Formats: sequence, structure tokens, C-alpha cells
Amino acid sequence: MANVQRQRRVAEQIQKELADIVRLELKDPRVGMITLTDVEVSPDLAHAKVFFTLLGDQDARQETEKGLKRAAGFLRSMLGQRIKIHNTPELHFAYDSSIEEGMRLSKLIDEAVAPPPPPPPVAPPKRAAKSVSKTPAKRGSKASPK
Repeated sequence: MANVQRQRRVAEQIQKELADIVRLELKDPRVGMITLTDVEVSPDLAHAKVFFTLLGDQDARQETEKGLKRAAGFLRSMLGQRIKIHNTPELHFAYDSSIEEGMRLSKLIDEAVAPPPPPPPVAPPKRAAKSVSKTPAKRGSKASPK
């Protein structure tokens, strides 16, 4: 059983080396531009859970997961050549949705903090047209001749 500091150092080293291997040596077309966000190593250093994120939709995420799981043996063997520990951990890949959740929460906070939109302009009330009376002019007034 490794102590907590050693677990953390091994996890950081695995993340660094795997990022290089995926970027430079992995040829699977399903695994494109991914970011390894975190690695959790079991206390006995036998298993490593590797969290990744990528830009894309649900289909791209599933294809990338399939590609990473298919390449796990290759990645483990390459990792074993690069880091010197007694047993190279078995790699387990999981999608990290924390970035998407953070963006969603940030958007909700922005909407809550934003000032309310101004009310729509109110149209002035329509005035009734003045009616013109067609009554004859009073006698004695100076009405204009027609």
C-alpha cells in the first residue's frame, strides 16, 4: 500500500506520460483531441482511473471511450516503459463531465445575475378622431361662405 503522497505523485506522472502517449503515439482515429483532466490511483497502485474530456457531442464521446478502452493495453505497455514502478496500473477511462457542468452552472449564474430585460415599449393609446359637426352655422356668426 502506497502512502497518499506517493499515490498523488504516481497519478501526476501517469497523467503526464499518458497525455504524451495519446498525443504522439496513439494512432486510433476515434481518439482525437482529448484532454486528460485527472488520474486517480488505487492505494495498491494496481488500478488507475483516467478522466478525460473532449469537445464534441454524445456520439463523439462514446466513440472516443471505445477507442481508449480498445487501446488500454497499448497505453499500459507504453506507460510501463516510461515510468519505473513495480506493477503498471491497469487503466480505466471515464468521461469527465465537470467541465460541461461548470459551463452550465456558470450560464445559470450569469442569467440569474443579469439585469432583467427592459419591458417592451407601450404603444400610446389611440385617440378617437374628432367628429366634425355638420350643423348649420348660427345666424349672425361670421361663417365663411361656401
